[in-house]
Amino acid sequence: MKNTLTLLFFLITIATQAQIQLNITDQVTGQALENVRVRPENQKFLTTNASGIIAIPGDGIRISFAKEGYEYLEKWFEAGEYQVELIPEVMNLSAVTVSAFESERPLLEQSAAIIKVNERDFARYNEISPVNAFNQKAGVRIEERAPASYRISIRGSSLRAPFGVRNVKVYWNDVPFTAPDGTTALNLLDLSNIKSSEVVKGPSGSIYGAGNGGAISLFSQPNLNSNRISTDLLTGSYGLMKYRLGLTQAIGNGGIEASFVSQKSDGYREQSAVDRKVFQLGGYFPISEKQEIRTQMLISDLNYQIPGGLNADQLAEDPTQARPGSVDQNSSVAQKALLLSMGHVYRFSEKTHNSTTLYLNTNDFKNPFILDYKKELGFGYGARTKFTHESQLGGKALRMIFGAEYQNSWTDAQNFGNRSGVADTVRFADKLRAYQGFLFQQAELNFTEKILFTVGLSENFSGYEIDRQIDASGGPTGVNSRTFDPVVVPRLALNYGISTFSSVYGSVSGGFSPPTIDEVRTNEGSVNLDLEAEKGTNFEVGYRMGKEKFNVELIAYYLKLKETITTYTNENGVVLFRNAGATDQKGIEASLDYAILRNGDGFLKDFLVGTAFTGQFFEFKNYQKGDNDFSGNELTGVPKTNLVTRLDLRTQPGIYLNLTHQYTGEIPLNDANTVYSDPFNLINARLGYIRTFQNWDFEIFGGVDNLLDELYSLGNDLNPFGGRYYQPAPARNYYGGIKVAFNY
Repeated sequence: MKNTLTLLFFLITIATQAQIQLNITDQVTGQALENVRVRPENQKFLTTNASGIIAIPGDGIRISFAKEGYEYLEKWFEAGEYQVELIPEVMNLSAVTVSAFESERPLLEQSAAIIKVNERDFARYNEISPVNAFNQKAGVRIEERAPASYRISIRGSSLRAPFGVRNVKVYWNDVPFTAPDGTTALNLLDLSNIKSSEVVKGPSGSIYGAGNGGAISLFSQPNLNSNRISTDLLTGSYGLMKYRLGLTQAIGNGGIEASFVSQKSDGYREQSAVDRKVFQLGGYFPISEKQEIRTQMLISDLNYQIPGGLNADQLAEDPTQARPGSVDQNSSVAQKALLLSMGHVYRFSEKTHNSTTLYLNTNDFKNPFILDYKKELGFGYGARTKFTHESQLGGKALRMIFGAEYQNSWTDAQNFGNRSGVADTVRFADKLRAYQGFLFQQAELNFTEKILFTVGLSENFSGYEIDRQIDASGGPTGVNSRTFDPVVVPRLALNYGISTFSSVYGSVSGGFSPPTIDEVRTNEGSVNLDLEAEKGTNFEVGYRMGKEKFNVELIAYYLKLKETITTYTNENGVVLFRNAGATDQKGIEASLDYAILRNGDGFLKDFLVGTAFTGQFFEFKNYQKGDNDFSGNELTGVPKTNLVTRLDLRTQPGIYLNLTHQYTGEIPLNDANTVYSDPFNLINARLGYIRTFQNWDFEIFGGVDNLLDELYSLGNDLNPFGGRYYQPAPARNYYGGIKVAFNY
């Protein structure tokens, strides 16, 4: 009798034990998902069965969900039965949520041109740079004149950037990665330091401060509620070799992640080798239900050579050659940087919270060039804080966002003569200071369930000091400074939800972009304090539709830009800058994505096609220099048309194929429009096999870039002296690699 009662008590205990039962499906198709990796907090991984169902003992626990091809999800569950929908990484406009303008909303509710680039986009190509992944999106173009030398052009914003990234605000894990002088060393990041990104196209000053091109937010944080060891190896043409080691370790409710990556290549051209090493260490530490802290450390050691531009005769003779003098003078960049940041989130209540990020950075920069040798040693700091409050106004939902950002930097800058790649006698030396800051406010009011009205303002201030210590030419020494008057930048936007899967929006926004110190203080020692800030006004309308397997986005805009900054080169080959009156920039952007088959049951699992068209009809409105009147000419460096077509196939066994075709129209290379680059077609392909074996993730792949072996430049020099317009990109080249990860 006693044994019978014991057994009965045991069975009753089992029956009444708290349990969480989950039914996991595809958010788009509704089909059950097998082999989803499910991890209850501080427990081992589990996987779903063929019906997508899993049962977990417990009550009140945080559970994470991960499956290749789907966005990571983490939620809190009490005891009971739940339907869990995973969102495919292939963008579905009706499901995807973005946090642009510091307001996390579905993309269909956003009143701006926003694109999202994720790991799946990066993994369609050779994973050595972000160029191809971003260039498949409408309105965005990253140029790479030499390996690891990037220019970002959002709607033609690279006009004033002979090198580096300007006129675009970049954030990395909520840290302002753009320096207070307006430049961005994007090449300090390896692609493995970017898990996803959001791009806001056009002036966005209401939240992100100065800049007419747009803003890019990069995120590296992986799933920290896991334990994972991973390694990647990639090799390819021109001596390419890249490897990565990564570790993610859950600690309590938080965790840490660390990675080290090394990338080397000899380059397609003479004097175009790259050697980059990046170490990243991040941590996530929940303090309580109200507070959490995130930390980041980034150490980057970058060395890349600069082959220089070629004229038409040199290009025809041998596109792999370097510009004469580049090898002898060791034209190159050596840069070491350290970034430390800490982010803090505090939730005052369910309706009010604050997010604050602090950072410090150091920078050691050396740049021997044909004409000189530049050395810079810098230090900077900054902070960004944001308050968000949800309330009601007349019974309507109101979201208020307000905050501030401030950055400051000091740099010891010296320019020497260059004697066979070695710094010679100092020519001039300066102590530089740059600072910028702004306050921002934004209100979002839901007039009805379908109408969302947004109004935003930012008040911007900036300035710099150039304290000349030495001038070997006998010029004056002392402090030159420039302070830009506070500028108020507005943004008005309206979004109307036509249905649950479509919407239209319209917006008017302002932009403000002061010249950088590198544009005012040039390499030949002059200081141009007369260079004015660019000011722009952008008018934009857009339509979005995302219904299950079919997405469409159509956008038209008109940007009026005053005091446009352009470049030219003097007889010594030094790049200088000038204001070009005004420009009119009219454009259209169209994107279409269609899932012919999504999560199919047969051999073919996914069959996806997509296309993105960019039409940029830009011209100088009022631009006269001396006897030359360039008014009415096409804007320099901007292709009028660009068309990208994508095809992705995935099979049940794990074999996949990614094909991309990109057509780029002719590009005017000088303000006079007398020289154009030829149109070109690029075809890239990647074939691979990816599979999950219990706790192991495995992938092997190979690919080819520039399949048609086109002769083209991925970034040209604009208005150069001596006709050195061309920076030839690699010919047909191949790569292959392997990825292995163990989840424990």
